[in-house]
Amino acid sequence: MASVTRENIGLLNDKITVKIEKEDYLPSFEKALKEYSKKANIPGFRKGMVPAGLIKKMYGHSVFTDEVLRTVEKELTTYMQQEKLEIFAQPLPLPENDARQIDMAQPAGYAFAFEVGLKPVFQLADLPNAKLTSYKVDVTPALIDEELDRQRNRHGKMTEPETVTTEENVLNLNFIESDDQGQEFEGGIKKDNSLLVKYFKEDFRNNWMGKIKEDFLVFQLPLAFDEKEKDWVVSDLGLSKDEPENLNKYFKAVIIKIGLLEKAELNEEFFNAVYPGKEIKNEEAFRDAIRADIQAYWDAQTRSQLQHAIYHELLDQTRIEFPESFLKRWLQKGGESETSKSEEQVQREFGDFSQQLKWTLITDKVASEQKIEVQPEDLKAMAKQQLIQYMQGQISNDQLPWIEDYANRMLKDRKFVEDAAHRVQVNKLFEWAETQVHPEEKSINREDFMKMQVEHQHHHH
Repeated sequence: MASVTRENIGLLNDKITVKIEKEDYLPSFEKALKEYSKKANIPGFRKGMVPAGLIKKMYGHSVFTDEVLRTVEKELTTYMQQEKLEIFAQPLPLPENDARQIDMAQPAGYAFAFEVGLKPVFQLADLPNAKLTSYKVDVTPALIDEELDRQRNRHGKMTEPETVTTEENVLNLNFIESDDQGQEFEGGIKKDNSLLVKYFKEDFRNNWMGKIKEDFLVFQLPLAFDEKEKDWVVSDLGLSKDEPENLNKYFKAVIIKIGLLEKAELNEEFFNAVYPGKEIKNEEAFRDAIRADIQAYWDAQTRSQLQHAIYHELLDQTRIEFPESFLKRWLQKGGESETSKSEEQVQREFGDFSQQLKWTLITDKVASEQKIEVQPEDLKAMAKQQLIQYMQGQISNDQLPWIEDYANRMLKDRKFVEDAAHRVQVNKLFEWAETQVHPEEKSINREDFMKMQVEHQHHHH
């Protein structure tokens, strides 16, 4: 009669020993041999008529070993199910096991030992008492003016005046390497470029005023451009900014074409082009629509920032112990990749691995306790949202059936379903977590909020 014993060998680390007697595996061994004799194709014998002795001689040892190990595995699985053991990964066979002890000629009792890593019991971080901040970005008139100007440029039209008259003129230039008098060098650099007059140094811009097509200026790049623009032009000309001689080169910049972007007028045609279907009649209503859009954008950004803070609160303040020695041995044997690793590799990777494992345990616990489930309609909505984002929200009514068909096709894609299910679960987890926290609300300007985000990214890289 098979028996299973268990003993603790370390933190969340147990040894399980399975002992089986010959009565536990011999019946299945004999049955397996009979199945082999029915299916074996051996020259000189009709199928199903091969003598049992020959089958045993040819296949007996491997079948015997398989049945012993299968019986051990069955007893181990049954025990873990009955004891409701929550373990990491799979049981690891211990080095003391020796399959060579299995001898078909002398059936006997066998013992095999396994090491398991137990999942810990833990409490989540105290979210209701977490010291968090919920930011609200101020939508100032300057931000609205900035977006209004951007939209007027986007919906404006390009004209081709004959003469350069403003810093807003676009110059299509042919840069030609030359001497200080504008005499071209044979085999020198030639490159077309488009620049606004205002991209040149402030004290240089006036040199362009009054110029027409085919007029030119001769200059060295450092005299014509400030540092940022100079580096960009140097790079575009295929030069290295680290070689001082490149900055001493002269270029003859010939006007190929003059352009000027005429901004869209503030009228109903423009309002409806930016916000089709909203029937905006005046500038005040248009600015209100812009304000709402900007606010929605920054609200999404600040919500993402709050969720990130919640993530760190859960990860950093939830105390979880791990069967570290077991997990390191499991990783060294290959883990889920089945490719063994050196001890040095495991030590190097274990920090990131344990953090990922910790987050998985946290999300599993929240999903279980809060009964967070991913429904088919959640996955369908995710597929539609993904497509709409790809199309930048430009969806017409006659495209709706096509979007429905796309979503149904994606639900048959196993990888999409797995990825989408994970994303939906995480989204629902944060929706729940947001109901648990009581952050301090704080107004902030756009620049300070963006600076804070950059500093946070640097801190975590």
